[in-house]
Amino acid sequence: MSCRSAVALPLKMAAQRRSLMQSHQSWTDDLPLCQLCGVGSAPNCTYGPDGKGTLSHPNEDGHFRFSTDCCFLYGVFNGYDGSRVASFVSQCLTAELLLGQLSTGHTDADVRRILLQAFDVVEKSYFETIDDALAEKANLQTQLPETQKMAERLKALEQEVSGGATAIVALILNNKLYIANVGTNRALLCKTTTDGQNQVIQIGRAHTTDNDDELTRLSQLGLDPVRLRQTGLISGQSSTRRIGDYKVKFSYTDIDVLSAAKHKPIISEPEIHGGQSLEGVTGFLLLMSEGLIKALESAHGPEQVNQEIVAMVAAELAQQGTLEAAAQSVVERVKRLHHDVYVSGRQRALQCSRHEDMTLLIRVINYPLVDGSLTPTQGGRIYPVSVPYSNHQSTSKTSVTLSLVMPAQGTLTNGSNTASTLEGDTPTAGAPRRRCSQPTHTLRAPAHTHTLRAPAHTHTLRAPAPAPGMGVCSGAVGVSWPSRTRPDACRPMWTSASSTGSGEWTTARESSARSDECVCV
Repeated sequence: MSCRSAVALPLKMAAQRRSLMQSHQSWTDDLPLCQLCGVGSAPNCTYGPDGKGTLSHPNEDGHFRFSTDCCFLYGVFNGYDGSRVASFVSQCLTAELLLGQLSTGHTDADVRRILLQAFDVVEKSYFETIDDALAEKANLQTQLPETQKMAERLKALEQEVSGGATAIVALILNNKLYIANVGTNRALLCKTTTDGQNQVIQIGRAHTTDNDDELTRLSQLGLDPVRLRQTGLISGQSSTRRIGDYKVKFSYTDIDVLSAAKHKPIISEPEIHGGQSLEGVTGFLLLMSEGLIKALESAHGPEQVNQEIVAMVAAELAQQGTLEAAAQSVVERVKRLHHDVYVSGRQRALQCSRHEDMTLLIRVINYPLVDGSLTPTQGGRIYPVSVPYSNHQSTSKTSVTLSLVMPAQGTLTNGSNTASTLEGDTPTAGAPRRRCSQPTHTLRAPAHTHTLRAPAHTHTLRAPAPAPGMGVCSGAVGVSWPSRTRPDACRPMWTSASSTGSGEWTTARESSARSDECVCV
């Protein structure tokens, strides 16, 4: 599909778009899927006393991954109270961005404006689709006495109009990355530096009452920030920005914690970051739904989630034959971790009694993929490994750099030869750290970094095929440790490939090692 200059869509095209959006067959079926991307997913699960899981509701997550002649578009959507909103957004947002609105001649300001407009149009379009149902519902509620037939109809209407979604969208245009976030999903950009290290950057923060910027925004509307933080959930959800959810949009005055707001407090306006130049960047971009993040946080705590996900992704990219298989394998590993913690009966077991739908999108950026038959440690290099687990939450904001194998075969490129530079937007050692309250500023790495390197005289650890009934290790993959020591954070499970001993290790949570966070911008 060719991109044209940004002009007003003809009325005929607009009418065709509305017709397509209302049809059962998605018009996006005809769009080319991006081949530099893989997606993995798993439905929600609630565990019984015997450890067996059952599905609580149909999968409500959604995603898209498209490529055109001038851009790449990716999105992960976390639906709740039904999949209607997530499905609608994934189709309508694509129509608002890939029908000629974007052009290679657009500036960063143009792209931000188009993204903002797209999200605004999508939510308005969604509410237009439920206008009739809302009107019928309001009319029935005024009729007395209420009959059984009326009660059944009201229930059906409520199911039709309820629900919402959060969204994380990535756009690559002119070899620049733009992230638009609404809610509680997450984007990670993993960059490999010239000396072979991998830097993990979280782009933006979740829109919750734990976000100081969001509390400031809400307090300016007349709401009590202390009470909001104590409440946590608003109408059943933690997000302070969401798409749809008519109750918090039209009836927020009926919600106690929101009733004092001067204007609509829960909004669908995205927080936009970028454009971040991808010129010369090697690594991968991750888009994760809230369910995936929460599952890993429940199992291991929130301190090292980003590093653990990066370690898993790098390990699976080194072993799997396709991006799709790598993404799915990572999701399955998180799912097994979550389940194993629950059945273990350990301290965090109660927090792992259930998990929501999980979605992971991996987009490689000039990232070399190896043959699936190779092991993570072949070639004498080491792959990313998460920082040793910690029982305490660090408040530091230092960058974590991770060693990364870069085999010289099977390189996948960005798919765009358009050169683009943005002064100061490439993380460099010694650059000042940007605060989370400045989301649209360029991404920079702090001066203090920690690099995990293999010292001399080491044993290289390789992950053998798991024995029957044995879970897959979630921690270090292909990391080397000094021959005279074993990491305190390990317990039997890994096989030492270079010694005659039978020492088998796996990363455990009991380490007292220091925890560091990745950069959050």
